[in-house]
Amino acid sequence: MLDATLTEQQKELRHQVREFVRWVPRDLLLEMDADQVRYPREYIREAARRKLLGLRFPPEYGGRGLHWRDEIIALEEVGVLGASLGCLYSLVSIVGDAIHHFGTSEQKQKYLAPLLSGDLCCAEALTEPRGGSDFFGATATATREGDTYVLRGQKRFIVGAEGADIFMVYARTSEDGLSAFIVEREMGVEVKYLYGLMGTRGGGAGRIVFHDTRVPAKNLILGENRGKEIFYQMMIPERMTSAACAIGLGRAALDVALRYSNKRKAFGHRIRQFQGVSFKIADSITRLDAARGLIMGAATAADRLGSTGHTRRLVSEAKKFATDSTWEVVNHAMQIMGGIGYTNIYPIERMLRDARLMMIWTGTNEIMDLIIQHEYYLEVLGETGEVRAFELDAQEAGAIDEKIFE
Repeated sequence: MLDATLTEQQKELRHQVREFVRWVPRDLLLEMDADQVRYPREYIREAARRKLLGLRFPPEYGGRGLHWRDEIIALEEVGVLGASLGCLYSLVSIVGDAIHHFGTSEQKQKYLAPLLSGDLCCAEALTEPRGGSDFFGATATATREGDTYVLRGQKRFIVGAEGADIFMVYARTSEDGLSAFIVEREMGVEVKYLYGLMGTRGGGAGRIVFHDTRVPAKNLILGENRGKEIFYQMMIPERMTSAACAIGLGRAALDVALRYSNKRKAFGHRIRQFQGVSFKIADSITRLDAARGLIMGAATAADRLGSTGHTRRLVSEAKKFATDSTWEVVNHAMQIMGGIGYTNIYPIERMLRDARLMMIWTGTNEIMDLIIQHEYYLEVLGETGEVRAFELDAQEAGAIDEKIFE
């Protein structure tokens, strides 16, 4: 994170997260990438033991009552471990956000507190086989029968399909309405398929199926057909966590390449002295710092404004720019290192595989573009005259007959 923006308390938080990151066993990263680990519960428990989960949530549930401007510091530090561990760490923040903002007191005590203590692990079930980016086209259904809802359908690409104890599931409760539920695994969540992923392995990602799964009505979040309100709020934690964790991954790749370039010699010189290398280093530094600044702006908007169109635009910009930038940085790192960077002698090849998914998950970066332009149109076209009319700053601005629009 940009040191000039940090308070002493934030620097102490960063120190605590770095200590946690140093605790993570090297073998865990390797075994997860080899798909020998499906869901590292001990990693979640250790983060909880250090009170590093759900930093923004109230102390009464086990959080620290901090803000997004604090949590992004922790997320970047965890992100250096790679996309899988960053994602698993973030899920508590994402699912917990829905429960914290919209859940009942009973739901918070039963689910939020155990998530923060590490006694429960969670997953978010949004994507469907026929859905992809079309979230509102979900076809999973939940039908009310007395004091329960009967859930039918399936979700795919669910991190934690194998391993999570509870799932936040969106399902259709009317022709044009979605609702969100907390579904416990024991209620009848069937893991139908586990994916072989290019990268971001070890999180037990798979497809889950609901066959007449009976969910208590008290597990409905906010109210029937109010899933859209929850989803708009959830855009913030989904995209803020993706953006900040991506920066951590990019920073780790830059670190490996920079140290390599300071040792590796060619033509009698350290390769950092060649512009072809040093300019890639400079570009990587600039991209990451620019992304940090955008993430900080988005975090400030989230803290001060909550779920507004302006905030959704900024978090979408942050997610898009941070993940695109990290992809470029990791590719720069591999190019600097040459052939050895393409082997498993260094972790760059794993980082490259991890970084590719970040431009797809929590909404593809093309979806980010749709949101960014849409919200900005609303902002600009909704201005009331406070801003200068730039169109009039032309020599022939008054030639109305020449301004033809149809």
